[in-house]
Amino acid sequence: MAVPLLSKKIVKKRVKKFKRPQRSQNLRQDKLAETKGKFVVHNVGELELLMMHNRTYSAEIAQDVSTKKRKEIVEQAVQLDIVVTNKLARLRSQEDE
Repeated sequence: MAVPLLSKKIVKKRVKKFKRPQRSQNLRQDKLAETKGKFVVHNVGELELLMMHNRTYSAEIAQDVSTKKRKEIVEQAVQLDIVVTNKLARLRSQEDE
């Protein structure tokens, strides 16, 4: 007569997914974005649209804007008292070289 092998204890898999903590990359910039709306700026002319709404919206310079235009936009934003979220983006890398 055949003898059955010892039965192994079955281990159940975890059904519930592990929760990973969601951490923000740049807390200061995210906090500013929560309080103010973002407005993407490509040139100095678009920055003038924010003159009346500089307390409710903040300017964010677009990714494809050159370093020369970024300097002009940042200077104009300082004069108009408009907050720019990424004002040091390409300017820092140029100064380091």
